Amino acid sequence: MSSILETYARKNISFDKGKGCYLFTENGEKYLDFVQGIATNILGHCHDHLVSTIEKQSKKLWHVSNAYIIKDQERLAKRLTENTFADFVCFQNSGTEATEASIKIARKYFHKIGKPQKNRIITFKGAFHGRTLAALFAANNPKHTEGFGPKVEGFDQVTFADHEAIKKTINENTAAIMVETIMGEGGIKIIPDFCLKGLRELCDQHELLLILDEVQSAYRTGNFFAFEKSGISPDIVPIAKGIGGGFPLGACLVTKKVSVGMTPGTHGSTFGGNPLAMAVGNAVLDVILKKNFLKAVKEKGKYLDNNLNKIKEKYPKIISEIRGEGLIKGLKLKVDNNQFIEKLMKYKMLTVKAEENVVRLFPPLIVENKEIDEAIEKIQLVCSEIS
Repeated sequence: MSSILETYARKNISFDKGKGCYLFTENGEKYLDFVQGIATNILGHCHDHLVSTIEKQSKKLWHVSNAYIIKDQERLAKRLTENTFADFVCFQNSGTEATEASIKIARKYFHKIGKPQKNRIITFKGAFHGRTLAALFAANNPKHTEGFGPKVEGFDQVTFADHEAIKKTINENTAAIMVETIMGEGGIKIIPDFCLKGLRELCDQHELLLILDEVQSAYRTGNFFAFEKSGISPDIVPIAKGIGGGFPLGACLVTKKVSVGMTPGTHGSTFGGNPLAMAVGNAVLDVILKKNFLKAVKEKGKYLDNNLNKIKEKYPKIISEIRGEGLIKGLKLKVDNNQFIEKLMKYKMLTVKAEENVVRLFPPLIVENKEIDEAIEKIQLVCSEIS
């Protein structure tokens, strides 16, 4: 009997090691991993640069209090702000902590400028913002909130893509609108550029803050952030998962204007921004910021998209839609997604499900066309078997 609390329905398989796009069991079975820790091992397993960075840093310093200056933290924050909309960065350990920081920063901003009544945040049905209580009730999915009452107040939900409902929900107590740029757990649903522009306009019109949750989508679309192609600038952006390449790391990016309420003592994290995490975060950026790296991500994303759509055209009774952008993809199915995932496992390919009967594909950004071809072949085999 396992002593692990049963909060996960784990599959009866264990992996001993990984390299690049692949995981290996103890007996040497090789699996094509398009889960990658759920969009987290963005450079694949055991990337040489990340491994050498961790080895080097582990011999110098693991952890030191945020009461002192951490030079690699300063360096990573500077690199993030120089490449994004943000002026400041608040380091955390995970996506849900980054979301919590976002909520706190938004509320504290209005308190600081003398409008404490503006403390409610509009969110969207089908969203996922993490597992802490505030993050759970921000998304307010009954599957995740049941039994965790009383409800954390301060959130007003509207239907996804219902712009009129958003307008009607805004009132004198509204502080911000928070949405995932690409809704991951909700089924790889992209917020269209015109909608992002519309949200920005609403926020400007009503003196609200725009929080764009990029915990799952940062770096993955071939842009630094998924919202960038819309041409808008948000106020707050929580990020995590891929930014640490598999090492626990989260961050909240914020503009100078909105940061005014966050003075010493208003927020903190024992482990957030520790030297080991900062070394890894910088190592990930070393790769991401190389010339043409993100351009290659876009090209590989198009290659994957084109081939997935060919399968969709061949098996329209199985796949109804190909979703996503870059190397964050979703297959919306007409057959049970759990069954589809199990059959892919039989062919030694790992995927993960999402809402709306979607199968998510998260290849690492270092994936090559030959590995995409392998994935396409396995997906096609499953479609052929089901049909």
